Amino acid sequence: MWSVWYVFFTSLLPRKNCADFWQILLFYCLKIVSDFVTLQPVKCVIVTKDSPLIKMDPGLKPYRLELERRHRRAVLKEMELADGQPCLSDVCNNHLYYGLHATPTGWVFREKAPHAQRLYLYGDFSYWRIEEHYALHPIGNGDWEIELPRNFLKHGMLYKLWMVWQDGADERLPAYAQRVVQDDQTKIFSAQVWCPETQYEWKHAAPARPAVPLIYEAHVGMSSEEGRVASYKEFEDQVIPRIKALGYNTLQLMAIQEHPYYGSFGYHVSNFFAPSSRFGTPEELKSLIDCAHANGIRVILDVVHSHSVTNEREGLSRFDGSYSLYFHEGDKGWHPVWESRCFNYAKNDTLMFLLSNLKYWMQEFHFDGFRFDGVTSMSYWNHGIGVDFVDYAQYFDDNVDPDALTYLYLANRVVHQIDNDAVTIAEDVSGMPALAYPCDQGGIGFDYRMSMGVADFWMKTVKEQSDEQWHVGDIFFRLTDHRKEEKVISYVESHDQAMVGDQTLIFRLIGDKMYDKMSVFTPDLTVDRGIALHKLVNFCTAALCDGGFLNFMGNEFGHPEWIDFPREGNGWSYHYARRQWSLAANETLKYRYMNDFHRAMVAALNSANILTSPSIPLVRDIAGQILAFERGGCLFVFNFSPSRSVTDYPIPCRTGDYQMLLNSDDTAFGGFGHIDEQAFYASRGGVLKVYLPPRTAVMFQPSNLT
Repeated sequence: MWSVWYVFFTSLLPRKNCADFWQILLFYCLKIVSDFVTLQPVKCVIVTKDSPLIKMDPGLKPYRLELERRHRRAVLKEMELADGQPCLSDVCNNHLYYGLHATPTGWVFREKAPHAQRLYLYGDFSYWRIEEHYALHPIGNGDWEIELPRNFLKHGMLYKLWMVWQDGADERLPAYAQRVVQDDQTKIFSAQVWCPETQYEWKHAAPARPAVPLIYEAHVGMSSEEGRVASYKEFEDQVIPRIKALGYNTLQLMAIQEHPYYGSFGYHVSNFFAPSSRFGTPEELKSLIDCAHANGIRVILDVVHSHSVTNEREGLSRFDGSYSLYFHEGDKGWHPVWESRCFNYAKNDTLMFLLSNLKYWMQEFHFDGFRFDGVTSMSYWNHGIGVDFVDYAQYFDDNVDPDALTYLYLANRVVHQIDNDAVTIAEDVSGMPALAYPCDQGGIGFDYRMSMGVADFWMKTVKEQSDEQWHVGDIFFRLTDHRKEEKVISYVESHDQAMVGDQTLIFRLIGDKMYDKMSVFTPDLTVDRGIALHKLVNFCTAALCDGGFLNFMGNEFGHPEWIDFPREGNGWSYHYARRQWSLAANETLKYRYMNDFHRAMVAALNSANILTSPSIPLVRDIAGQILAFERGGCLFVFNFSPSRSVTDYPIPCRTGDYQMLLNSDDTAFGGFGHIDEQAFYASRGGVLKVYLPPRTAVMFQPSNLT
């Protein structure tokens, strides 16, 4: 309750910097009273010039009061929503209250629709007639409820809501529907009663959180080699073994939340609590996650809380006749580029809907964390569209949505309260300070930020520069450049670079020779160059990651084609919405070279356990295009030159003996075998001399250091 008084009193203060002292004083006076009365201490950080965040980035010093103000705002909202409970996560249970639920005597259905005047439940049980005795009755706070006898509803039945408001009426799918299906003929979506007699029994606990997440990004539907929608079961049987064989410890699943348009890649969500029925049943999704856990792979959900589809009958837009139940009113409520609805994070109903959604996916499906999509779009009123973030003032001006930042803080609090080992990753391109910084130290609380600039850097380099122009100093800087207070997930290419309108790395390197020059019996210099650089770019990015590494499925072997989901423009074809796994398994094709190197690369980085150590630059030979660095005692040496071979190149390092752990020039990886891997490598006088053919990377592991 004290937070309400704080908001009231501070609203009376002038909106000037000179009022900061009085706001802070008022905050802590009320805090002391609250601590005394409720015996629940309020944890809030004072951001001073000596705070760790400011010391790591002195450029934030002029904005420390704004950082503290944001933090206080988030703490107050957490207290308000928690309403006296020990943890905010304890009250995020909307999914257990709203929607359809079985009771000991029958069924109860509840929905929030404050703008509606009448609500009816109808479906198979009513022969799709809207009848008065299936009307919901208001129970206060904009909520509606109906109770039905047990025999009225059965597992598998379809149902909907009929919503009546002042100037109209239409059908709706319940906001908290946990199962939504589409009719094959009519293409119409309906909610489905899902209450199987046998509940899924989990068999395997989640593996321990890895120190360094190596993430395999995947889309279940396009994971088949055939031109169709693949299933959860097929993914479990066919793809999880591949992920395990490659050595990845984390699976990131896309497009799980139900979405009307398959071609949206899952980013135009309509039903936030329903796992997509295109791929199978909820139990089959649980089995997939259980199988991943059994194989030592944690699973995170690519969650979309940045916007929602505009569809009204399937989604939340104009749900109860108003456009503002969960979204902003007017132009703010519509995304100008994505053509979707923008959530109003100032509304408690919106916050509890989204926070409960996170809890639902974690507890019902055992997801081990989330990659939050569209964080930049959430954080700024202009959604970051066409903006270059070059000035710190841009992170603190009126373009920032403070309520969105509060929601992101609360989301991280809830996720980590439910499971302290859960992982949260922010997809943000703006560089918002303190985004991936702990909540209890004044940050927003993400564990990692996606290092989106790395992929952009590689694509720009490959597209715009000749091989001779590749600058190893720039490469090292770009792959290690990020905010000091945060960890990042680095990647060469995600699904974005593989979409129609862009090109994958391998296609940029090789072009249409992918189609007729990939036979091991067909020598081709362009293909040789492409494979060599594909290996170097991935290896360098993974070896220099400061947090984790991500790969989109198929990119490990240079999948030859882009991604294009069925749409009118391609005749509704599934030809490009699939993965041609057989290419990597074909001994007569060169795809296997990249696949085998990728597996060896991940194994080498895992076995040496070096990614938890900082990278130390040793050589940045710009003229010779040679880059060397040390990490965890191991040496990494890259020769990016397209033509220059060097003998006895000196690498400064600790004195001792080294053995070669990985060599991209190995013939098993499509190289030329010019390096003797069995040679004795000894550092004498602090120098290790190595032979480096063009476009080659080698990794040395110490065997006897003095």
